[in-house]
Amino acid sequence: MTAGPPAAGGAAGEGRYGEDLFEAERPGEAERIDAAAVAYDPFTTRRLRALGVGRGGRCLDVGAGTGTVTRWLLERPGVAEVVALDRDTSALGALVDPRVRVLNADITDESLRLGTFDLVHARFVLMHLPGRRGLISRLAHRLNPGGLLVIADAVEVVDPLDASSAYRRVMDAMWRALRSTIGTDTSSVPAYPRFLREEGLCDVAAELFCPPLVAGSPLARFWSETWNRMRPELEATGEVDGAVIDEALAYLASPGFAELGPGMLMAWGRQP
Repeated sequence: MTAGPPAAGGAAGEGRYGEDLFEAERPGEAERIDAAAVAYDPFTTRRLRALGVGRGGRCLDVGAGTGTVTRWLLERPGVAEVVALDRDTSALGALVDPRVRVLNADITDESLRLGTFDLVHARFVLMHLPGRRGLISRLAHRLNPGGLLVIADAVEVVDPLDASSAYRRVMDAMWRALRSTIGTDTSSVPAYPRFLREEGLCDVAAELFCPPLVAGSPLARFWSETWNRMRPELEATGEVDGAVIDEALAYLASPGFAELGPGMLMAWGRQP
């Protein structure tokens, strides 16, 4: 999904993302996703605008989530069609523009016949999926000549002097839990520019964005709700218990809270 780090638009690991951790039908799930979109959307759309997205053509929004990026694309006057793809499209029902095609599908399904696009965008999706390197290759091959592939996933910029605070321990436990339950792996995210060059794309570049993580912000609420929903999985790692989770949650809400939270690395390249 195009929201915050713990989200995806396809199958992952041993199970299925939504059913395993973040059930779409659970009250407040769309609001949890949108809280992160508030932080990441301005950065995403600013880069897409700078790359010339919206001057025409077909767009594929992989893991469209609640549709915030899809809606932005539909506002570009030159966009002819947006395919909003997600394994759970329940939050996309309000997309009624005739140029949008909402597709309930798994991007890892090799039988998908989607055609080719002038933009393929995937945010906080690939890091959750098995065979992500091969998937990048397949997405690159969905580009029309001159088309753009824009992929973004989470990276941690860890404070080297903080290894034992409740915040750090819970964040680390979360990544471990995501990896053990659904296969999340962010270790190769810094290599995305290399992968795009290996696919023969040109004009390859990347940038890193770390949104402010302060008390009372939508992003702080996103992490708070995420950790609350993952309590059993966090404790199952053996790295934290309920008391540590409560301490981290209280810190997230405290007036003095400010951390360098997980960043988002966005990489892009153009089909010659």
